[in-house]
Formats: sequence, C-alpha cells, structure tokens
Amino acid sequence: MKRMFSVMLPAAVLLAGCVSMAPDYARPESPVPRQWRGVAAASDATQGGARPVSLLDVEWRSFFRDERLRQVIALGLAHNRDLRIALLNIEKARAQYRIQRAAALPSVKVDAGQSASRSPASVSATGTSAVSRQYSAEVGFSSYELDLFGRIRSLKDEALESYLSTAATQRSTRLSLMAEIAGDWLTLAADRELLALARRTLESQHETLVLSEHRHALGVVSGLDLAQVRSSVESARADAASYAAQVEEDRNALELVVGAPVPDALLPSGSGDEPVLLAQVPAGLDSTALLVRPDVVSAEHALKAANANIGAARAAFFPTISLTASDGRISSQLSDLFSGASRSWSFAPSITIPIFDAGSLRASLDVAKIERDITVAEYERAIQTAFREVADALSVRVSMQERLAAQQALVQASSRTFQLAEARYRNGMDSYLDALDAQRTLYEAQQGLISLSLTEANNRVTLYKVLGGGMNMDRQMILTGLGE
Repeated sequence: MKRMFSVMLPAAVLLAGCVSMAPDYARPESPVPRQWRGVAAASDATQGGARPVSLLDVEWRSFFRDERLRQVIALGLAHNRDLRIALLNIEKARAQYRIQRAAALPSVKVDAGQSASRSPASVSATGTSAVSRQYSAEVGFSSYELDLFGRIRSLKDEALESYLSTAATQRSTRLSLMAEIAGDWLTLAADRELLALARRTLESQHETLVLSEHRHALGVVSGLDLAQVRSSVESARADAASYAAQVEEDRNALELVVGAPVPDALLPSGSGDEPVLLAQVPAGLDSTALLVRPDVVSAEHALKAANANIGAARAAFFPTISLTASDGRISSQLSDLFSGASRSWSFAPSITIPIFDAGSLRASLDVAKIERDITVAEYERAIQTAFREVADALSVRVSMQERLAAQQALVQASSRTFQLAEARYRNGMDSYLDALDAQRTLYEAQQGLISLSLTEANNRVTLYKVLGGGMNMDRQMILTGLGE
C-alpha cells in the first residue's frame, strides 16, 4: 500500500484535466469598418501584418507633457476612491482564481489524534471495568476529484478569464480617471485665463472711465458716452466676479476627482504665455487598434470565461470519480505508535454517474450557451461603442486646426479694429459706442479662442482615452504574477 499511495497521488494529478470539453474559442468578427470615414489609411509601415498606428505604446507621462499636470494625475492615481475599489476588485478576483486553481490538486492533510473510552464492569467480558486508549497519526487526502472530463479545468479557466477581465476593467477605470483629471485641470486653466482676460478688460475699462470722467468735466465727452463707459465697466466687473467663482468651482471639482487637496504649485497658471503642451495624435488610425482597448479586452475575457463555463456544464453529464486515501499509524500505546506493527492505510474510491435529474443538467448547459451568446453581443457592442467614440473625436479634430487659425485671425482683426476705434474716440472723432462695440467684439473673440483651445486640448485627451493609450499590458506578465 505504501508503494501504491506514493504512486497514486502523482498519477491522479497527471490524469486531472486531460480533456477539456469547452468549445474552441474564436474571436467574433469585428462589427465595425476597418477605417473611419474621413481618416487617411494607415501608413505603409503599419500595413502588411504589422500592428496599426495607435497610442497604446505612448505612456501617459509622455503624453501629458506639463509636469504640474503629471503630478496631479499621479496624485489622483494614488488617492481616487473609484480606482482604489477597482484595485481591490482585482485582488478579490485573483484570490478567487487561486481558490479555483487549487481545486485541480489534492489537498493533503496530516491528522493526529487520541481517543479514550471506559467500559463499565456490567458490560465487560472480564466482569471488571476497563479503559481503552487509541493513538493515531495519518497523512492523506479526501474527496479528490479526478478531472478526467475537464470540469475543474474549465472552472479554473473561467476564473482566470474573469480575473483578466477585472484587471482590464481596472485599467479602463485608470485611463478614464486620468482623462477626467486632465479635463478638469485644463478646464481650470482655461477659466483662469478667462478670469485674467476679464480682469485685464476691467482694468482697461476703468482707465477709459477715468479718462472719460476727466473729459466730461472739460465738456468734451457727453453724458451719454460717460454712462456707456460706466456700463461697460460694471459689465466687466460682473464677468470678473463670475469667472472668479467658476475658478473656485473648477478647483473643487478637480480635488474631488483627485481625491486629495491639490497644492497651489500644481495648479495651472492660466497664462497664455505658458500653454499646456500635449503630445500630437497620429493621423493614420486602423479600427483593429480598438481590440486592445481596456474595455474591449475586458469584454473579450468575459466572453472567454463564458466559453469555458460551457465546458464545465458539458463535463457535468459525465461520471465524477473521487478518491480518498490515507496512510498512517494506529496504536493503543503512544510508545508503540511508530512501531512496525502499528501500520494502517485506507483507500476509498467513489464514482457518481448522473442518471436522472429532470433535465437540470441540460438546462444548465443551455444557460451556459445563452450566457456565451449574451457576452458575444456585449463584446460586439463594446467594439461598436469604442468605434463611435473614436469617430466622434476624429470628427471634431478634422477641422480643428482650421477653426483655430480662423479664430486667431479673428482675434487679430478684432484687436486692430478696437485699437483704431479707441484712438478715434480719444481724439474726439467718434462716440464711445463705436469703441464699445469694437471692444466687445475683441473680448468675445478672445473668449472664443480660449474656449476653442480648451476644446482642442480636450479632444487630444479624448482621443488618447478612446484609443486606449498607454494601457496595453502584456498578458504573459499578468500570468507570471499569478504563478502561471
């Protein structure tokens, strides 16, 4: 029995998982076009079997080039509660996978014990009471299932794919968090610049008011012109106060998503002399790049998990073979427990064959197949959603440079118009109404340029997000972390 027990355990392990009844996995055909409308085809360097152009290999610290923004993002990655929950979900999925993986191997235990009993004289063969003792020490395993039909292996594969899906979801959450922090930071920068513009306008209007009051005292400026100047001053003051409140709201929103206070030194200055520098987005894009976007990867791992679950449901139709075995010592005297005569062993194989279950197994298999079909639809929907998000971002970007150039030209023209109108007013050639209209036009054009620059910067961040930038993690690295 000793030789049998020493051979039985390795043999049982080798027999486990010899067969898998899960269907062969095949990635569904992509339900979206290969190329986005209005986007040039990928360059020759990305064709002929090579991976298409994408932002997957652009690490986020290289993409966000402003050091203050990088530090704020790093602060958010360390303190954001949603990301913390996602990380804990990964740890939970990893532990669940390890539990399921352990089921493929027998659980070997060592048991040691002592029992004592007393028999009264009335039932004793000798007519006297007797005390008997028994000592035991055994090593063995119980109810170990031989996975001849791959049920446990399929469950292990399902747990692995579920873990990988959770890990991809965490990467998607991380990428969305970085994009949200960047968007809030850029919005704060734009509103600070708008606040600075409003204050400069207020200062200019106040200077004009002082001059107009002096000229009105001399009888050069009419009371109507003076009233219009005062009206423009109050309007500029209201704008400055409104933007000041908006800047505070922006900072509160930024600190909420970061999950911690943001130091003043990491806030954007709001000065046009220090623009936020972001990496350029490549022009040639292929929709196959979406297949490694974190949320799409998560959906595909969920599909693989459902596929493995079908294998477990199929294996349930076949017999289940379990083994229980032990080898040890039993003796009535503790001193004789390890003597040659105290040797004991047990071996108890069992087999369970399903005969009648009122259709339960068939229904379980149908459920597994339907769940697989549902995850196929969810996977295809994830690809379609990703394709649309990229298409929307690209449609914004197509005319962005032309819009920026036109807006910059409008600012320059409006500035020249205001300079001429103000000079004519100061020289008494025109009323203040012409200068006021010119200044309002310039003010609106400058506001429009700031807003459009924010839209352009946010568009780059959005493209980086929807293309899954910087989130391409090697599967083998993850498996290595699991001990695979």
